[in-house]
Amino acid sequence: MTQHPHLTGWAHTRFGKSEQPDVESLMAEVSAAAVEDSGLTPDDIDAVSVGVYGTDTTNQRFEAALVGTGTPELAGVPAVRSENACATGSAALYAALDMIEAGRARAVLVVGAEKMTRAPAATVTDVLLGAAYLPTEGRYGSFPAVFAWLAREYARRYGDPRDALARIAAKNHRNGVDNPYAHLRRDLGYEFCVTASERNPVVADPLLRTDCSMVSDGAAAIVVTTADVARAARRAVAVRGRAQANDPMPLTSRPDPLAFDAAAAAFRGALREADVGLAELDLLETHDCFTVAELLQYEAFGLAEPGKGSLLPAEGRTDRDGAFPVNVSGGLKAKGHPIGATGVSQHVLAAMQLVGEAGGMQLPRARRAAVFNMGGAAVANYATVLEAGR
Repeated sequence: MTQHPHLTGWAHTRFGKSEQPDVESLMAEVSAAAVEDSGLTPDDIDAVSVGVYGTDTTNQRFEAALVGTGTPELAGVPAVRSENACATGSAALYAALDMIEAGRARAVLVVGAEKMTRAPAATVTDVLLGAAYLPTEGRYGSFPAVFAWLAREYARRYGDPRDALARIAAKNHRNGVDNPYAHLRRDLGYEFCVTASERNPVVADPLLRTDCSMVSDGAAAIVVTTADVARAARRAVAVRGRAQANDPMPLTSRPDPLAFDAAAAAFRGALREADVGLAELDLLETHDCFTVAELLQYEAFGLAEPGKGSLLPAEGRTDRDGAFPVNVSGGLKAKGHPIGATGVSQHVLAAMQLVGEAGGMQLPRARRAAVFNMGGAAVANYATVLEAGR
């Protein structure tokens, strides 16, 4: 690949319980706004790539066509929907990047969205459990219980991780205070996050409510262009490297379920394509669907040796003012996790850091960022390296 695709425009709703009645309305809220932000017009958009997982209670599908329904000026643009569990947003983005790199498009609109809060809790539980391998992990009864099993396995092998998990939760909620798009903008503090209580109950032992990302509505959109189109944009972020890796083994059948081998492979692949090392990254936006997921990703990505990831939050190394800031946006933990929107949102917030538009979240130095989004328990893994400039 001689010319890198670029992100030239974006838009983002507030995550949480949206007053928008449906996914169509959420997508309309960001679609035209992202195109305008890129400096292009709807006539310049060659394709639309949509990511929606489908947690809502309606039978409505065919969400790709709904972009044109909600935003009539895009009605004639070819559109397609991607789905890959909790990595659905990144799947839609990668489909757009494929179009750009193959020379089939010069500008593609990527939209990720989810309407979750209207569905009954039992329905959301059942739908999310579908992101696990049901013949084996289905016996746990819920997606949080799958990750609770990982936390218990980590405790058996390396010692109780609950202090580290609470510090991760507290860090991400502290960061989320400065994110205007976050579902929960409240500094909960370590003591609250480490203590089981009526307000912070056990969801799946040992995971507390503060260890679990929130059920949210929301949407995010990005315009992806060729390098030559990006030259005329007011600002641009280059996709320097990316990789996607699947783990074909069910979680409980893997040689080492704590290793997140496919996640590690995707992350290494993105760094290799970008020709950078960990030390050359200024921040990481990663998939903390549960705090134990962030902990295991520290080790998978080489930030710490196996069993040593718990030292990072205790030492403040992943704080916003630490040596390697992780989830300065608040992550899924504070920002919320509207499934189809999550991967797109992660790339938007990383891009905002790189062009100095992150407001209260802004780091003093942000030239290069990594983004990691996963579906299931490290089943579908997407890693991207972004860099400011053309």
